[in-house]
Amino acid sequence: MKGPDHVPDRAATAARVTTSATARARARTLVREQWESSSRTAREEDAIDLLLVVSELVANAIRHGNGPAGFDISLTPEGVRPAVGDNSAVVPPEAHGCGVLPSGHHGSGYGRSLIIRLAREITIGTHAGTGRTIRVTVPLREVPERPEDTGRRT
Repeated sequence: MKGPDHVPDRAATAARVTTSATARARARTLVREQWESSSRTAREEDAIDLLLVVSELVANAIRHGNGPAGFDISLTPEGVRPAVGDNSAVVPPEAHGCGVLPSGHHGSGYGRSLIIRLAREITIGTHAGTGRTIRVTVPLREVPERPEDTGRRT
C-alpha cells in the first residue's frame, strides 16, 4: 500500500506520462473506474478542476522541471491525489503562494496560481537532489440526488 511519502516510480512512469493529455486520460479513467458507480457521479465542475490541475502540473514539469519523471494518481477520502515528479530539485519560493493571478502577462505564473486555487494539501518533496515531486489533493464531490429521484428506486 502506498503511504503519504510514496514517491512515484520515476523510471516506470516517465515513459507512460509524458504529456498533459496522457495525464488527463489517466485521471479520467481513475474517476470513472474507481470512484464513480451506478449510484454516484462526480460533479462536472470538480472533474474539470481535476483535469485542469493535472494538466498544469504536467505542463509545469515539462516547462520548469526538465520534463516529467514520474506520475501517480490515487483516491483519498477527500478527492483525487495526483503526484507529478520532475527533474528539478529547485522549489520556487512562490510555490505555496496565495494563488493570486499575475496582473500582467510575464510568460508564467498562471498554472501555479490555478493549482493553488483549485487544489488542497499541496506538498513538494525533493528526492536525492535530482528532482522533486509535487502532490496535491483535488476535492471530488458527487452530484446531489435530485428530489424527484428519491423514492423511485426499485
